[in-house]
Amino acid sequence: MKIKLWIACALGLSLPVWAGESVGAEALPVIPAPMTCSVDSGYFYFTPSTTIGVECESQLQMVSTFVDRLGRTAGFLPAIEVGAPEPDVRLTTVPSMPPEAYRLEVSAGRMTIKASGDAGFFYALQTLRQLLPPAIEGVEPVARNLCRVPAMTIDDAPRFGYRGLMIDVSRYFMPKKDLLQIIEASSMLKINKLHLHLVDDNGWRIEIKKYPRLTQVGAWRVKRDELFPNRRNQERGEEATEGGYYTQDDIREIVRYAAERQIEVIPEIEMPAHTNSSLAAYPQLACPVEDRFIGVLPGIGGKNSEIVYCAGNDSVFSFLEDVIDEIVELFPSKYIHLGGDEASKVNWARCPLCQARMKAEHIDHIEELQSYFMTRMCDYVRSKGKEVMGWDELTNSTLPEGAIIYGWQGLGKAALKAAEQGHRFVMTPARVLYLIRYQGPQWFEPFTYFGNNTLKDVYQYEPVQQDWKPAYESLLMGVQASMWTEFCNSPADVEYLLFPRLLALADVAWTQKGTKDWPGFLARLDRVLPHLEALGVTCARSMYNIDHRVTPEKKRLRVDLSCIRPDVEIRYTCDGTEPVATSPLYEKPFTVDASTCVRAATFAQGVQMGKTLTLDMQWNLATGKREIANNGSAGVLTNGVRGSLRHTDSEWVGWYDQDATFVIDLGKKTPVSEVTLGCITNSGMAVHKPAVIRLSVSNDKKNYRPVGEIRYSREEIFENRMAIEDARFDNLGVKARYLKFEVVNPGLCPAGDVREGQKVWMYFDEVMVQ
Repeated sequence: MKIKLWIACALGLSLPVWAGESVGAEALPVIPAPMTCSVDSGYFYFTPSTTIGVECESQLQMVSTFVDRLGRTAGFLPAIEVGAPEPDVRLTTVPSMPPEAYRLEVSAGRMTIKASGDAGFFYALQTLRQLLPPAIEGVEPVARNLCRVPAMTIDDAPRFGYRGLMIDVSRYFMPKKDLLQIIEASSMLKINKLHLHLVDDNGWRIEIKKYPRLTQVGAWRVKRDELFPNRRNQERGEEATEGGYYTQDDIREIVRYAAERQIEVIPEIEMPAHTNSSLAAYPQLACPVEDRFIGVLPGIGGKNSEIVYCAGNDSVFSFLEDVIDEIVELFPSKYIHLGGDEASKVNWARCPLCQARMKAEHIDHIEELQSYFMTRMCDYVRSKGKEVMGWDELTNSTLPEGAIIYGWQGLGKAALKAAEQGHRFVMTPARVLYLIRYQGPQWFEPFTYFGNNTLKDVYQYEPVQQDWKPAYESLLMGVQASMWTEFCNSPADVEYLLFPRLLALADVAWTQKGTKDWPGFLARLDRVLPHLEALGVTCARSMYNIDHRVTPEKKRLRVDLSCIRPDVEIRYTCDGTEPVATSPLYEKPFTVDASTCVRAATFAQGVQMGKTLTLDMQWNLATGKREIANNGSAGVLTNGVRGSLRHTDSEWVGWYDQDATFVIDLGKKTPVSEVTLGCITNSGMAVHKPAVIRLSVSNDKKNYRPVGEIRYSREEIFENRMAIEDARFDNLGVKARYLKFEVVNPGLCPAGDVREGQKVWMYFDEVMVQ
């Protein structure tokens, strides 16, 4: 069904036949868009008599894979011959071409592929693959007359040499067969780097022969049914059953499979933090001042995430060097990523070994102790002929020589501190390219962290900013999408978050600056996604879902609806019925002045494309009224719409580590018997109810008198849960125009809490007055 829906959408955007016309890359239904292309009349047809001429064994291998895929569904196998004199399709090496560039020349009777090496030939074949019917990816038959490619000439080359995808296999262990499928899908998009996050607090995922406990102990965590941030740590003696790891033979297979698809696998061995998995196996590598039980963390870990390798213990470096020795043998990549992020210095500050190290090495600041740690390990990696990569926290102290920095925090600007010192860098900004974030309107999405990184956000990302110094651009290796897996429990969960956003990243990484065309990208996307779904890849349809904004406006509610796809219609109803293709067309914002259930969905050619948005606006005396808040609230406290369990869904108003004050202006003196305030708790994200809520009333906005107070105990506030809970003041019996709420923040999360020691967010949704 999913494939039919994608094709149904694509039919309205089908590829025209351009005759002798130069067309922009955005017009060709290929992702990433080629650099230039011109299309002539006619088609080249693959038939049982088609012959393909290759020059060498490596070309033979990649062409055989292409032909096998075609043969499974078309029922014939074109002949492949090394050194064929007059083939219909010829691969020709042109040494002067850039390493990953290719030229594809297609006429009605001949096809020539030119490149300087295997990468260029492979990418040309991926372009051809996308131009053929999606059915070639599966097992269903495809008609021979559809095995055709338009006559055209393409000249293509990537913008960036580094076009990366990071997959976190620590927090969710991705089975090998599913990882191989993601590699296959990524290779079709000309992604050429797979950064494997093999090590974290939540699991050690690679077999190291010298240290078997790394996988006997470090690869397994206790089973917890809560969402990742709410999971409590393992207790001593509790059995760990969740996890897994890759054997060294598995790694060799993954690396070989990726290399055949022109993807370099870069291993990450995290240090000195995010290492509870290895320290659970070998606790003697932690600082000797650490007396807590060390287990593999099932979630964030609270205070246990402070447990890191001891920087003063030489055994730590011997251990890590031994690990690197085996990693070097398994991964032919010229890079090894050593992490270096989010390292707590709490234990280092009180550890006698670490303090002795600082004294011996004349280190005055504890951040420089991390520089010592990372520099020592970087030197060892470099002695093995490898280059070192690390996260942008490495810029907090002296950078190791030659380190390549991944800019991730915020918009990744910390990487520019490295560039200023002449270091190369990769951009993977969390605010745009962390695919763990919501990819569409949050009401429809699985739980995750933070805000939104939509398909459009990813596509519109431009890594080179106008305020950069010219030298920075020359040091930028490329871009990477980073897939953290805290909230994933199956391969389908990972794929859902990856696709289709990885297609947008592929375009950002490959196509030239200044060529973005959002409608054109969507047209291409609709033709390429069926290829992925035919492979069995789970693809999200979040781009069809509707964003909403409901705001008070002159004692009414203004309803704004939008979708990131400009090529769909929004149809809606105001009587609670399901929208259909003939429902009223949303063309501009509208207002309501009474309890109303608005339902809306996107449609294309009469087919519903996204999920139905439901806005059940329940009217009360505060609905549509003005609110005055000390944090610039945008009216969501009185817009009649209750928020979801996702506190970042734009229907909640938040205060961080501070008390809150807000006033609701009812417009005139009004009898008030009951006042309700919506509160939310998400313990894993340190979102809690307040300690105290005080309600007072006034008729002149100057003189307030208290009418109620609600207090919550510490147990009620910090119970580990996720819930929406209303605070209700009843039997008030007052007449007032202004309602003033004064809310007291409960302070730091207490000892034993999943967020122990962290500052608290308070979020409120709707003020309801009867």
